[in-house]
Amino acid sequence: MKKIALLVLIAALATGFFYFDLHQLLTLEGLKSGLVQFEEWQAERPFLVGGVFLLLYVIVTALSLPGAAIMTLAAGALFGLAWGTLIVSFASSIGATLAFLVSRYLLQDTVQKRFGERLKAINEGIEREGAFYLFTLRLVPIFPFFLINLLMGLTTIRALTFYWVSQIGMFAGTLVYVNAGTQLGQLESLSGILSPSLLLSFVLLGVFPLIAKKIVDVVKARRVYAGFTKPKSFDRNLIVIGAGAGGLVSAYIAATVKAKVTLIEAHKMGGDCLNYGCVPSKALIKSAKVAHQMRHAENYGLNSSEPTFSFKKVMQRIHDVIAKIEPHDSVERYSKMGVDVVQGYAKLIDPWTVEIQLNDGGTTRLTARSIVLATGARPFVPDLPGLDEVGYYTSDTMWEAFAKFDEPPKRLVVLGGGPIGCELAQSFARLGSTVTQVERSARIMGREDEEVSVLAQESLRQDGVNILTSHNALRCEKEGEVKRLIVEHDGQESVVEFDALICAVGREARLEGYGLENLGIETKGTIVTNDYLETLYPNIFAAGDVAGPYQFTHVAAHQAWYAAVNALFGSFKKFRVDYRVIPWTTFVDPEVARVGLSEQDAKEKGIDYEMVRYDLDDLDRAIADSAAKGFVKVLTVPGKDKILGVTIVGEHAGDLLAEFVLAMKHGLGLNKVLGTIHTYPTWAEANKYAAGEWKRAHAPQRILNWLEKYHTWRRG
Repeated sequence: MKKIALLVLIAALATGFFYFDLHQLLTLEGLKSGLVQFEEWQAERPFLVGGVFLLLYVIVTALSLPGAAIMTLAAGALFGLAWGTLIVSFASSIGATLAFLVSRYLLQDTVQKRFGERLKAINEGIEREGAFYLFTLRLVPIFPFFLINLLMGLTTIRALTFYWVSQIGMFAGTLVYVNAGTQLGQLESLSGILSPSLLLSFVLLGVFPLIAKKIVDVVKARRVYAGFTKPKSFDRNLIVIGAGAGGLVSAYIAATVKAKVTLIEAHKMGGDCLNYGCVPSKALIKSAKVAHQMRHAENYGLNSSEPTFSFKKVMQRIHDVIAKIEPHDSVERYSKMGVDVVQGYAKLIDPWTVEIQLNDGGTTRLTARSIVLATGARPFVPDLPGLDEVGYYTSDTMWEAFAKFDEPPKRLVVLGGGPIGCELAQSFARLGSTVTQVERSARIMGREDEEVSVLAQESLRQDGVNILTSHNALRCEKEGEVKRLIVEHDGQESVVEFDALICAVGREARLEGYGLENLGIETKGTIVTNDYLETLYPNIFAAGDVAGPYQFTHVAAHQAWYAAVNALFGSFKKFRVDYRVIPWTTFVDPEVARVGLSEQDAKEKGIDYEMVRYDLDDLDRAIADSAAKGFVKVLTVPGKDKILGVTIVGEHAGDLLAEFVLAMKHGLGLNKVLGTIHTYPTWAEANKYAAGEWKRAHAPQRILNWLEKYHTWRRG
């Protein structure tokens, strides 16, 4: 009731403001016409007029009514530069704070509850640097101040902080506007607008934000770099730490634009993706799929047979695949590009200096104007009692270890129901292992829609994977040579015996050993960066898994472009990293690929959407390949063909997704997809048919009815 009463009061005041034509006074014409009368009142009762003016200014600002800018000019005309600036400075800050408090009281709880997830990054940024962020906004007079007041009220910034930052931040802009007002007060004709002093005032209005922003950057940099001595010259333009996808791309870009760049890697070039992740896992998946096809050859009119194979040869093929791709990421290749590749462990000494413990012995130091941290991530190992005693493998260690096995593990436990766990569980089951997959959540692949999880779970179970969802791993035990995992479900404990256990419960950023803590670089699971991938120090950037928020090779490469370009050219132009269209694929069979929103995401975020779906059992190519399982699901803006998100489940889903990624990236809707010729018979036709489903759902029925009557008439 209190909120309703306040809303009614605000509405009444705003209505009265316009009903009595008070807004006409707050125009340039109104100011000029009433200037003489105002000056007479001001001469007779200066303090009363000043007080009333201050009060009116507070009311106008608090109610977010139009005219504050004109009143600022009027203050210059009525009270002169000194008194006008003093009055407006306090009136604007008080009024802005009142508007801020009203917005917070009426809307903050509702907005934060409904959009809390989407506002999470903003809230964290406000908590971290809210004062500087607000101060920067206040220095830009062209940005509507009333919007700043209302929007900041929805955040978590403290009211006292809002007031004093506004008081200081708006002072310079107020000074410029009031000064312009003193010139307006002296105008006798329109030709007076061309007076040098007035022109100077408006030039200052345009130039001031640029100057002020530069001052803020300098002050902030001095605060951050206090206590460090910046080198007078640098050994390198850029140093990149880590030679995974993020580091390789960063170094490549720097070398391409002829910067002097050093790439430091302590272990294997190519990082996790080449050596432990994407490449070996996909090679394993392919071998497992061939084995699966042999068992189900009757689907293709052939005789089914149980595959016989050497597990060592399967693992050797995986290492051969890695070896064939290694030259793409090799020291030799990058050296030829102009990258100085150093093998060793890097540590930050100060914001410009890196110390390297060389792999072949010795220590060296290098300085650089900018540094990119691309140290990647490693498998997360849960603190599970007895785990070290029974022994375990991760996606980092299993490839070398399993290469020595004569056959796949007879009884394999996979901890984790995410993408990595599902891919490994299905592959080893197809290669003959008895696989038990343990996931403590209610379903596997929990980031996807429930129907996707169900379909993936059914597929894995058909391949023999025993999936234990809603099971919590409690401990491991070993008795002689027998290894056991104790799990709990609905309060009941049960035992799973195994010969090998793979931990696939996620990955964590590599943050230790690089000197981050000594420099005070903030980490929260990953290195904290801003929209430009800058850390606490504007010359130190982070990219890839160590920066988050997505742990994909293609995102690491995407971030690397921004990190490298901002590091090398940020003094001229900086680019905010763009996360709007991020695709990913889980390579189970059938594949699961997604870009943008899923239905689950849309519902959680309160986003309205329409959904169209095309099932692959209707696709000619899918039928011909005996793989008619899955669907294409597209979310769109209600009533429009704008794509919000796409989920594809089926053969080649990761490849099919690319068309929708391109469409979303460049703002192309489903009508464009529908109007594109797709080769027949191909899997890509599924995208066109999904677009056709949207078109049918939005067919203009009234026009079609008239057309039916027209054609009936034409037949006579």
